[in-house]
Amino acid sequence: MTTTTPLLNPRVIALAHYASRALLENVLTRHGATFQQSVTLRLVTVAGEPIEREQLVDGVVGALKIGATEAHSVVDELIAAGLLAPQGPSRVRITDDGRELYDRTGTETAPVTARIYADIPAEDLATAGRVLTLITDRADAELAALNK
Repeated sequence: MTTTTPLLNPRVIALAHYASRALLENVLTRHGATFQQSVTLRLVTVAGEPIEREQLVDGVVGALKIGATEAHSVVDELIAAGLLAPQGPSRVRITDDGRELYDRTGTETAPVTARIYADIPAEDLATAGRVLTLITDRADAELAALNK
């Protein structure tokens, strides 16, 4: 029996996403964190400074394709856990505990990620990146049109 490499399609993308996400969630669970919280912490971390709460919520909504109410709940969970803190009337910042969690989970997942991507030629990764970005942009546009 011969197997062929499947063309890129929604199922192939979903299988790659869920396999990778399961590995990340395994690490996050050991630290009492969720995938949604991890995505939210990342957005605050890469901002490099306190961020407007509404801007953060918009980023979480865009990244996770969830409603604003759910995104606000994730921010509230992180504040209650001491991983984010309010800064002024409308901003939030990452706390030392939040930064430690973000860094620790990143450090724990880095070797696994390196093994997964090992030996994939850079040009293949660049092509995959371009194609997946194009698919994401188009899917986001379709979703925006549906929500008008």
